[in-house]
Amino acid sequence: MDKKILIAEDSSVIQNLARKIFQQLNYSIASAKNGKEAVNMLSNDDFDVLLLDINIPQLDGMECARQIRQMEDSSKANIPIIAISGNAKNYTLEDFKDAGMTEYMQKPLNFDELVEMVKKYTA
Repeated sequence: MDKKILIAEDSSVIQNLARKIFQQLNYSIASAKNGKEAVNMLSNDDFDVLLLDINIPQLDGMECARQIRQMEDSSKANIPIIAISGNAKNYTLEDFKDAGMTEYMQKPLNFDELVEMVKKYTA
């Protein structure tokens, strides 16, 4: 059974790259263009990991993570969330942890590191 990754990212370049890389590794990928869509998709489906851009429209990554952590379904509320950010707002690691992020990756993304991080949570 494939592991499922939800990518919430408004950059189609990053989405497409991540999709290609993870599909080659037999992950199935779903993508959301904004935070609201990500929360809705997670409410209606099960995923193993969420890659969450911090700076996305409608519901930013921080608020998106907070809403997910408050979901009634504990398997959804406890999904590993990997924050992805250019960190224009200068959040600290503490800020990410407080919002409910499991891990944090700085843009530009190192896809080798990202793959290792995802494998750690889907093994």
